[in-house]
Amino acid sequence: MAGLLAADGAGVTRYTIVTGDLVPTGGMDAANLRLADYLARAGADVRLVAHRVAPQLLARPGVVWQRVAKPLNSYRLGAPLLARAGARADAAGRAAGGRTIANGGNCATTDTNWVHYVHAAHRPEIAAGAARRRLEAWTHRRAVGAERNALRRARFVIANSERTRRDVIERVGVDAARVRRVYYGADPSIHRPPDAAERAAARAALAWRDERPACVFVGALGDRRKGFDTLFAAWERLCRDAAWDARLVVVGAGQELAAWRARVEGAGLADRIRFTGFISDVRAVLWAADAVVAPTRYEAYGLGVHEAVCCGLPAIVSEDAGVAERLGELDALRIRKPDDADDLAAALWRWRRGTDAWRDRAAPAAARLRAWTWDDMARQIVAEMAERP
Repeated sequence: MAGLLAADGAGVTRYTIVTGDLVPTGGMDAANLRLADYLARAGADVRLVAHRVAPQLLARPGVVWQRVAKPLNSYRLGAPLLARAGARADAAGRAAGGRTIANGGNCATTDTNWVHYVHAAHRPEIAAGAARRRLEAWTHRRAVGAERNALRRARFVIANSERTRRDVIERVGVDAARVRRVYYGADPSIHRPPDAAERAAARAALAWRDERPACVFVGALGDRRKGFDTLFAAWERLCRDAAWDARLVVVGAGQELAAWRARVEGAGLADRIRFTGFISDVRAVLWAADAVVAPTRYEAYGLGVHEAVCCGLPAIVSEDAGVAERLGELDALRIRKPDDADDLAAALWRWRRGTDAWRDRAAPAAARLRAWTWDDMARQIVAEMAERP
């Protein structure tokens, strides 16, 4: 990779990245990790201002981490500390001729802002008492304000999808000329379809001793954004039909996990809906499954769906999710109304009536996603930044 930054980055050899975490789990966390890793492998001096950083990234030459505290393990309490530390690192880096990449409202740099989520596009809905809801509403208002300030100040904004680009322009008020879309990449050595032996081993590890098809839902259960409440209502209705034989696997943690487990038990669906909680190797479940379902109310992109499709799974996904823009072959499985359990149930039936055919139809999309790697994504970001010195 020698000379890469000289070619694509106009000679810039120092980059400061301000973000919450750079770890393999989570959409924006993984994307930031991959960008930083690319820059380090290309020989850049990479300064990270973050709460957490993956050890494999810290082992790279040239990577320096300024650890930012996260009091009580709370991102809410850590946000002002990250903003202040990021502003100082941004100023120091720019004075040394470097470039800065911040995320959303976490740091108001005049350089580049890489947007992974638009707070102005979605107001979270949580199942909690009045005091907690007021706190969340206050936090949301603060996030929207910080986001507006940071994005309007940045001279260049990168969006992770066309959906996000539209939201940045229309909901935040950023000039369209300053916003470019760069899709997330993939690691084709990890997220790929399994061979027959790998699939059999994955199903055996989950104690699936039959040929029943399985849907997988990947997402946090901390609020209703991911749409699991709609999925549960649809699945409950489907299970009343003796012809419905599919199983559902729910991968993810969050404050509502215990309540959902209890509700599934109470509905007598423990043998039809399985919760794994948080797991580090989601691919093991994807290799065992036959489809991914994501009835999200708001999804700037949707890396979990992206990785599932890379593994060969058809996606039953909300039509306005960012990742849906890249899945044209699967349009017939789109969810038009994420709040409508009947609409979701109908989409699930369309999949179930042709599981093998849908896997075949997903193959071109899977190949296309795998062909655009994380390095391709990072290379485009570096090149786009170089055009705006």
